[in-house]
Amino acid sequence: MKATSWTCLMATKSKHVSATPATQMLRLAGVEFTEHPYDYVEHGGTAESAHQLGIPEHQVVKTLVMQDDKLRPLIVLMHGDCQVSTKNLAREIGAKSVEPCKPEVAQRHSGYMIGGTSPFGLKKPMPVFVEQTVLDLPRICINGGRRGFLVGISPAVLVSLLAARPVHCALPPSGR
Repeated sequence: MKATSWTCLMATKSKHVSATPATQMLRLAGVEFTEHPYDYVEHGGTAESAHQLGIPEHQVVKTLVMQDDKLRPLIVLMHGDCQVSTKNLAREIGAKSVEPCKPEVAQRHSGYMIGGTSPFGLKKPMPVFVEQTVLDLPRICINGGRRGFLVGISPAVLVSLLAARPVHCALPPSGR
């Protein structure tokens, strides 16, 4: 299936990208990762990066900055081809509601530009929640702290390094 293209991608040597707070955190923690630069396309999202890198969009994990009903920021890590059920997420984390932060608020919390947000090397500590099924994948690509730059890692790193809490809040892909 698509595992072949993923294997090929992992075997190819990609050009080096200068350090970001995310890659600095990963290196400091001794995490092995691969670098995957691509040509950033405004509003291209995970579909564009997956297409350019030749990997399934389901294995590209997006980093979303959200807030609860008390305006406390949090990070949600979700499959690129899925949406977050904010109702289910709120229920699982014990909040009345959850909603995405406005772009300028998300940038202020994370320290990253929209389209380049990584869960690693955040400007301020925030709780991290990860869709449970992301942890079942053998390998993921997630933003490396810059637009047009993903890093390939084991999903176990999300739990071990970020203390990400597994949740069930994915809405299935919508016929893309």
